[in-house]
Amino acid sequence: MKIIKFGFSLFGINTYVVVDPSTGKCAIVDPGMIDPEEENALADYIERNEYQVTHVINTHLHIDHVAGNHFAIERFHVPVLAHQDDESLGERIDLQAAQFGMSEKIDNVTISTYLHDGDTIEIGEGRLEVLHVPGHSQGSVALYDREGGVVIVGDALFAGSIGRTDLSGGSYPQLIDSIKSKLMSLPDSTVVYPGHGPATTIGIERQSNPFLR
Repeated sequence: MKIIKFGFSLFGINTYVVVDPSTGKCAIVDPGMIDPEEENALADYIERNEYQVTHVINTHLHIDHVAGNHFAIERFHVPVLAHQDDESLGERIDLQAAQFGMSEKIDNVTISTYLHDGDTIEIGEGRLEVLHVPGHSQGSVALYDREGGVVIVGDALFAGSIGRTDLSGGSYPQLIDSIKSKLMSLPDSTVVYPGHGPATTIGIERQSNPFLR
């Protein structure tokens, strides 16, 4: 599948559009748009290319990864997929906003379909495998395109770093275990698309990430 990255201003969030080129169907992963300019940038790209959005998928429900959920749902009339263990985070977006001193009004998240470890999400003829990787949050998931050799990891793993574990639901030992047992089991050539910052590969992180030694 084709992965298109958008960088939005709220904490430098990476939002991804995952497209099956053979059908034109796509999913929006972690919509982080915070203002009309960012909303229009995403929507214009999708509509200009005549893609059909089938899902909004949240790797986890921290505020920067869901800020654009409401817009995407209303614009494209699609369900929200996320892990049930993050449901309480989605119900307390106002508290998350207060924690970070944000004045923007961001809606709470209602999950339409719960994701579970081992689930498969169909996007046209493409498939994303759900990997439950708790530690940054209890409901964090990664989305693995086995055929394409890519994985979208949210805030579990970054180039040369890992997600923070000092927020609600975070656990450093749990995150390290998730990364080692789930992500490091993927082939070294797998391209890693994180929630912030540049892409990397499993092989590079296995060899050089200081948190995984």
